[in-house]
Amino acid sequence: MSSVTRFYQWITSSPSLFETRLPFVSLSHLNATVPNDIEPYQGNARLGFLYQYLCSKLLRQSTQYQIELEEVQLQSNGKTLGALDFLLLNRESGQFEHWEVAIKFYLLLDGKWYGPNAQDRLDKKLDHMLNHQLKMSCSTAFVQQYGQYQHSQPRLLMQGRLYINPFLPQDIPTHCLGYPINPDTIAGYWCFAHQWPQINQPLYELSKADWAAGGMAAADAPAVEKPQKRFIHAQSRNGQFWFIVPDNWPHG
Repeated sequence: MSSVTRFYQWITSSPSLFETRLPFVSLSHLNATVPNDIEPYQGNARLGFLYQYLCSKLLRQSTQYQIELEEVQLQSNGKTLGALDFLLLNRESGQFEHWEVAIKFYLLLDGKWYGPNAQDRLDKKLDHMLNHQLKMSCSTAFVQQYGQYQHSQPRLLMQGRLYINPFLPQDIPTHCLGYPINPDTIAGYWCFAHQWPQINQPLYELSKADWAAGGMAAADAPAVEKPQKRFIHAQSRNGQFWFIVPDNWPHG
């Protein structure tokens, strides 16, 4: 099975990073066919683009939703406001829904969830999604072009995984910006490079397409060596996910 197909199947069955109270949603309720294999992906190699492509594919397969608009670029007075991910018709409720989707991976340190690129942080991302992205369907620029959808309901799909450091005891936050975190998504480990020897098992680096669902390391695949100047995302033979970050992270 290809990495893209495994990723697609992971999206259909994995929970939201947050408890699914509106505006948060998951895709587990969709009545959609999951193919045994998916054609090779030819688009932008960044994980977020692949994720949105697969979400689109899944929504098109569902009987509940019809995609009305997708990846709508909005501008006002020559300034780009951003892009709206999906405008959907919910066939069951008869309502239009504005969906924003994101896949993210965050590491807990000092009470905050940082991305492996430490400029990214869960609280910042969530604030941007709720107060910028999901507001775009209410903007003047959107209403002027797509007035028939101006009363669409906001929906946020955020999937991914949260990582804790088993060698660094910390209190694990239960909320972010007042929204309850789904504890089932706290399912990965991370450590600094100097803590690497404490792992005591070989790890195998993952390609970006395998970050979510994991990979199938070949029996003769070389284990990664201790990283020094960059982060790596890897997996053990028993399926445990690990991020290893430089010792100066998140400040380096």
